[in-house]
Amino acid sequence: MTQDTDFSTRLDDLQQRVTTAKSAVRAAAAETDAQLRERIDQAQTELEHSAENARQKVAHAADSSHAKWAQLKADAAAKTSDVKANIDKRIRQVDANVADDDAHWAEADAVEALDLADWAVENAQLAMLDAVQARAYADTLAKAAANS
Repeated sequence: MTQDTDFSTRLDDLQQRVTTAKSAVRAAAAETDAQLRERIDQAQTELEHSAENARQKVAHAADSSHAKWAQLKADAAAKTSDVKANIDKRIRQVDANVADDDAHWAEADAVEALDLADWAVENAQLAMLDAVQARAYADTLAKAAANS
């Protein structure tokens, strides 16, 4: 397997990111508003960095499947900018009813993001299984050709 197709390592990295995100969300529940804002700003900065990397990959992607996945990541990053704008708007709101509505919207955005992540994992699994099968088939054909 090439470096680009080292799926096990990529999945381990993804699992670590999920564990880190889970810990951050749990810790955030007990933080002050100022601490939450700082955590959100840090997460936004990291996400913007990731989005920029995704945009660069889109610009340099030669193969359409790479371009499609990179574009999906870039689109997801753009969605997070909307989430950040909604966070900033909520901070400025004073009315409790509006804040409650905003909380419901933010929760719905989080559910949608989790649904997207679930979909992405399922699609990544299918793509990896397809890649493993394609590599096994190619190796079988190469061996058969060498033995002819």
